[in-house]
Amino acid sequence: MSSYSREGRAASPHNSVSPRRGRRSRSLSRSRRSRSRSRSRSPDAANPGNNLYVTGLSTRVTNADLEKFFGGEGKVTECHLVTDPRTRESRGFAFVTMETVEGADRCIKYLNRSVLEGRLITVEKAKRSRGRTPTPGHYHGLREKQRGLAYWNAIWCIEHHIFILGPLP
Repeated sequence: MSSYSREGRAASPHNSVSPRRGRRSRSLSRSRRSRSRSRSRSPDAANPGNNLYVTGLSTRVTNADLEKFFGGEGKVTECHLVTDPRTRESRGFAFVTMETVEGADRCIKYLNRSVLEGRLITVEKAKRSRGRTPTPGHYHGLREKQRGLAYWNAIWCIEHHIFILGPLP
């Protein structure tokens, strides 16, 4: 077996530029790639300016409370308090759609960093005109907690065409 030796080899210069550098094809970073699949820019996805994103809400706040609170600055057309699907408790943020862009601007100017139900809230323009479409189906928690791990291992074996006859050794 021969050992590797650096003797007889020239050291590579540190400041030299490889002749291939600059011509090499590189894949784009994740941030520079096209986002056409994940983020479509359809006309209904862009916010016309009258949809507000409200954060810092108390769990006691209701849609009626939000309509009344924002109604002082203009006509509220829609109010969507985001809640946990299982507990129905507020997740602490909401989307409020005002009738006009001017009404939304007034809300941002006068209601941002104000207090509602004892909590400091923030009001800003939402990035989209409507929320994302929820995924179909229901969340049933972790599989291992609902059914035993042996059950899911058996399912995996069946899906992968692995049939075990009898107990494992």
